[in-house]
Amino acid sequence: MSLNDINPEVLDLVRKHFPQIAERQLQEEVARVGKIMKFEAGRVIMDFGSYIRIVPLVVTGSIKVSREDDEGNELFLYYLHPGETCSMSFTCCMMNKRSEIRTTAEEDTVLIGIPTHAADNWMTKYTSWKNFVMSSYDQRMLELVYTLDNIAFKKMDERLLVYLEKKSQAVQSKTLHATHQEIAYDLNASREAVSRLLKQLEREGHVSLGRNRIELLS
Repeated sequence: MSLNDINPEVLDLVRKHFPQIAERQLQEEVARVGKIMKFEAGRVIMDFGSYIRIVPLVVTGSIKVSREDDEGNELFLYYLHPGETCSMSFTCCMMNKRSEIRTTAEEDTVLIGIPTHAADNWMTKYTSWKNFVMSSYDQRMLELVYTLDNIAFKKMDERLLVYLEKKSQAVQSKTLHATHQEIAYDLNASREAVSRLLKQLEREGHVSLGRNRIELLS
């Protein structure tokens, strides 16, 4: 491919948002094969059971990653933020496995989609890409351990407050727009339990509640 094949917009985004992708030749390869993709808030990007065709590089916005059990109950795992990738999607694409997670745009999100064959090839070709992917694996593992700790060792009110804080960090706002039912889905809890605990958190001065709105106060 020639220099004319490089998408200058993608190249600029890579250099601004992904300092870990250090080699110039790798940056140019990303700009040749990468596709800018935009998703509105609430849009499912990758669903359970689907084959992975791209590895996402998150440029702006945030992505919620969740898991589903055999009975259809959903559990929130973690958020992907700008400058990050989804290591679980990388694993699925390398092994040609169906996805075991769902990724949903938490807010309007822009990402660079990398074809799976290119992402795989770069693992042995570029040190910075390998380090970027391995660092992502390490970060996601810590997130999953933290999620398991929350479920195993924290009471439901503590889990709810941690969830709200993570959601606030993802959207970069203290004001959250979500129904009690949506929160219940993410925490694999009943709506009644979530409503009761939100009222408790409000009495304790942690949150202020409105119609489909929660404001974090602490």
